[in-house]
Amino acid sequence: MTDQAISSLLDMTVGIVANYVSNNDLPPERIGDLISSTHAALANVGQPEPEAVEIFARASAGQIRKSITDEGLVSFVDGRTYKSLKRHLSANGITPNEYRDRYGLPSTYPMVSPAYSARRSELAKSIGLGAKGRKAKPS
Repeated sequence: MTDQAISSLLDMTVGIVANYVSNNDLPPERIGDLISSTHAALANVGQPEPEAVEIFARASAGQIRKSITDEGLVSFVDGRTYKSLKRHLSANGITPNEYRDRYGLPSTYPMVSPAYSARRSELAKSIGLGAKGRKAKPS
């Protein structure tokens, strides 16, 4: 920092602390802490915050097997059970492929629970979706 920047920083610190002390009750022994914290906060303004590096534990084969139940999939993000992980993952800003990569899941790891998938399949078959050679209903 240049001398002018340091002087400006000190002037701002003094102004903020003086205004705070004039409008608030503060024990004299706390004024030093207030000056230090105010100065540090002003010095950090405009400085980029260090990016937090998130380390994710890769799931073991046993954890992967246990995460797939008939009624739902246990999320490695928050530990809750979901019928479909897609909406949950998008709410957390993760794509299914990123989720699989992050936790070391195989590319065949399902995003929908087996029971939910079976119910949807049965529903589709019952209304005739996917039937080959199906003719249009007469009107």
